[in-house]
Amino acid sequence: MTRGGTQTPAITMARVRSIAFVGMETAEVEVQVHVAAGLPAFTLVGLPDKAVGESRERVRASLSALGLALPPRRVTVNLAPADLAKEGSHFDLPIALGLLIVMGVLPADVVDGQIVLGELALDGSIQPVSGVLAAAIAAAAKGRGLICPAASGGEAAWLASEIPVLAPPTLLSLLDHARGLQVLHAPEPRPIEEPPITADLAEVKGQETAKRALEIAAAGGHNMLMIGPPGAGKSMLAARLPGILPPLDAAEVLEVGMIHSLSGRLVDGRLSRRRPFRAPHHTASMAAMVGGGPQARPGEIALAHHGVLFLDELPEFQRPVLEALRQPLETGQVHVARAAAHVTWPARFQLIAAMNPCRCGHLDNPALACPRAPRCAADYQNRVSGPLLDRIDLVIELASVTAADLELPPPAEGSREVAARVAAARAVQAARFEALGRPDLKTNARADGAVLETIAPLDATCRALLKRAAESFHLTARSWHRLIRVARTIADLDGAETIRKVHLAEAIAYRRRPPPRG
Repeated sequence: MTRGGTQTPAITMARVRSIAFVGMETAEVEVQVHVAAGLPAFTLVGLPDKAVGESRERVRASLSALGLALPPRRVTVNLAPADLAKEGSHFDLPIALGLLIVMGVLPADVVDGQIVLGELALDGSIQPVSGVLAAAIAAAAKGRGLICPAASGGEAAWLASEIPVLAPPTLLSLLDHARGLQVLHAPEPRPIEEPPITADLAEVKGQETAKRALEIAAAGGHNMLMIGPPGAGKSMLAARLPGILPPLDAAEVLEVGMIHSLSGRLVDGRLSRRRPFRAPHHTASMAAMVGGGPQARPGEIALAHHGVLFLDELPEFQRPVLEALRQPLETGQVHVARAAAHVTWPARFQLIAAMNPCRCGHLDNPALACPRAPRCAADYQNRVSGPLLDRIDLVIELASVTAADLELPPPAEGSREVAARVAAARAVQAARFEALGRPDLKTNARADGAVLETIAPLDATCRALLKRAAESFHLTARSWHRLIRVARTIADLDGAETIRKVHLAEAIAYRRRPPPRG
């Protein structure tokens, strides 16, 4: 093959390995490039989507930028296995390399034992693609190397100690590297971002009960609902939750990074120890919340994995969207079924929600409340189903912030002090679960069954109090156990070995009351 011309290929077929993504899972794809006699054509088969189908034009232009032309023969590209749907532009680079091998420009051993992915620009540069971190993990599991775009090399570099990683910026640089005319150095991992300084709890004046509940929620990973009039500080409190949560550990960083990489949200390959904080608008659709698209991309609840999902104006969300949260809140996973794919995304998130007590928001202020109060409050609050509320551990009713509250000096205690207590309580929980042989559990909110009975035994006084609360509030079995988990967290914050009556009484105070009736 010469620049600007063609010659009969020395071989008729080349094989290059790439990756297809099915949720968090990966499937190896063999890109088979075949050249045969016949009228000039470029056919792509193997269930490609539109982005994959358009790769023929990007590949053609990229080769032209190098001064090369496709052979004037019949070119067939098969993405095997043929019954697996393929999507994404990352198949450009393996297709181009397969063609270069068939055309005799590139030696076949360059791609031996390599997984290749990357999008080609029309000028031959290799553009970043999503899912490189997941591809690197898959390559390491199979003992293969990885060829990926230079802009995505920072993701793959986290596995560079386990696999060889090649991250060329252009197709020409990869060719020169293969010919020995240029040396491509292995990419280096980007530094893990430390959690930035966020809004401080010291900025919140008043609402001491709500701040206490927020600390309990952070310490035990509990779900929380705040009910209060407009301007009471519900959103302000929620925004300060990330500042008191402990940073992600190493395993959590990698898992969250994979989800963000697959969704194209991992900027410059930088992983972060900051816990995700997702706050979708109340107009979010089912697909946006749960996940959707032909290949069931992650939705908000998967993007909030190991972090916080904040739902402001809770009753304004579509009822089916809210009901879709029920199963993930229990299992920590979301199963998305589409015609082309059935995938499971991890969704171990902490739900923090906020709502007004009624549509006008001024139920407890006779001067501002609408004429339908309190009937409007019952109608408005009943938009949130009982089964969903049953999965919320802490329900806080906030009062309006008064002028006297606003004139107070800033609290002496801010996020730094609260975060220290939260970290200490979580360390106690982690050590306790480790001693029980359950290192997979991190917080009290996840304890269940025999584990909960072991870590949170109740004496006779506490059992009597819990029984009276169950009868008074008509608690379900789920609410019963959630009360015990919250009491265990309060005891951990108090440094107590066992749950005492005062801890259980505070947990009961945070249970939901029935909405007012007209």
